[in-house]
Amino acid sequence: MNQTFEFYDARASEAAHEAEVATLQNVKERHLRAEKSWRELANQARKLKLDRAKAEYERAARREAETDFGSEN
Repeated sequence: MNQTFEFYDARASEAAHEAEVATLQNVKERHLRAEKSWRELANQARKLKLDRAKAEYERAARREAETDFGSEN
């Protein structure tokens, strides 16, 4: 399964659409619960992606600082 923000966001949008067109209240509520779950997963995936990018940036900055420090000696 592709665990990206886009994947989860698309599933949430599908669930929201299904909730809009549902005629039975229990079906509508089920789709709304599914939408909420997919949105939470999408937000977690987005946060994870941002956290990874930030960590990679910080690692690259440390490597560069270590390289610069080593060339001064």
